[in-house]
Amino acid sequence: FPFRLFPLREHGMNWHARPLTCQEIQSFRKSKEVMDRFIRAYKLMLGFYGINLVNEETGELERAENWRERFENLNRFSHNNLRITRILKCLGEMGYEDYQVHLVKFFLTETLVEETLPNVKRSALDYFLFTVRSKEKRRELVHYAWQHFKPQSSFVWGPRDKLQKYR
Repeated sequence: FPFRLFPLREHGMNWHARPLTCQEIQSFRKSKEVMDRFIRAYKLMLGFYGINLVNEETGELERAENWRERFENLNRFSHNNLRITRILKCLGEMGYEDYQVHLVKFFLTETLVEETLPNVKRSALDYFLFTVRSKEKRRELVHYAWQHFKPQSSFVWGPRDKLQKYR
């Protein structure tokens, strides 16, 4: 079977790749070697996107030195958005839910606040946000997105009355 860098329990674009089982995920999560390789693969992909993993404990991220060039690539080729969604889902499967939060917030900041990734904005809002497993963290991210979305009245990713009362 073909090996996937970020395997999931669902089929992706490659129908020859077999989805993971829950048992396989548990085996992966128990293996230090597998998890070390997983983090190395994550860092490799982040580097490709112009992002650095600053803290392996928390999942904190920052722009890499080559971010302008890499963001240009992200803006030009939308197939990257599918890969990012897959990476986010896989982070959740492998127990790196805090990493999910940091990566989604990174893309929300770059799309809504810094406005460096305009062509990633829809994917960040429609897909990336909703890969976050923690309902509480997902709510925080939706609120963050709402705070920075322009015009705020066009924000459709959460109920306005709840967003206004949040916290």
